[in-house]
Amino acid sequence: MWCIQTIDTEYRDRMYDILSLYEEDYDPKKPLICLDEKPKQLLRDKRMSIPMKLGSSEKYDYEYVRNGTANIFMAVEFKAGKRVTQVTKRRTMKDFAQFMKILVTEKYSEAEVIRLVTDNLNIHKEKSFYEAFSEEEAKKILDKIEFHYTPKHASWLNAAEIEINVMDIECTGRRIGNIETLKNEVDSWTKRRNEHKRKIEWKFTRKNADEKMSKYYVK
Repeated sequence: MWCIQTIDTEYRDRMYDILSLYEEDYDPKKPLICLDEKPKQLLRDKRMSIPMKLGSSEKYDYEYVRNGTANIFMAVEFKAGKRVTQVTKRRTMKDFAQFMKILVTEKYSEAEVIRLVTDNLNIHKEKSFYEAFSEEEAKKILDKIEFHYTPKHASWLNAAEIEINVMDIECTGRRIGNIETLKNEVDSWTKRRNEHKRKIEWKFTRKNADEKMSKYYVK
């Protein structure tokens, strides 16, 4: 809350909208999907590391070589214990639109609509689809997406941030030297976590919000 002086009507409306979605029962025909991205700096070891062995952790030198950057798209349906990830070289409008196409036409082709929770980044807009596809295809994809935006300075309301933190702890929060290795590592982590249907237990409710934040509310 340190970065917020007051909470206006728009902030409250968006917060209540997302918290209401989180409190609904699971509906496979209208999956609730939280989306975010994770930038990843690719760092290659300058000297060969010593692999981990029984009784001894991995040892590597503090020096490294910068090898560019990559982006990780994270879409998590936390009530179902399902997530979809994709590693890309960049994070552009077209990259976002292509990732959403995968969700709509492949991963959730049976859904009536995808209810998408995301932040206010400029690529998370309808215009991204018209940048990437023909008008007809863009409209066809957008007809299956219902956008729900977090308030400004409130990305913590996006459950995808929790999933990204888990991914960092278990997989990506270490030195990875190239995009091919990153793809393999993220794919393996995603597959393993989906097989175990790992869910997120969201506990912050509208009642909690009013109790903790009402002193910041303004009309």
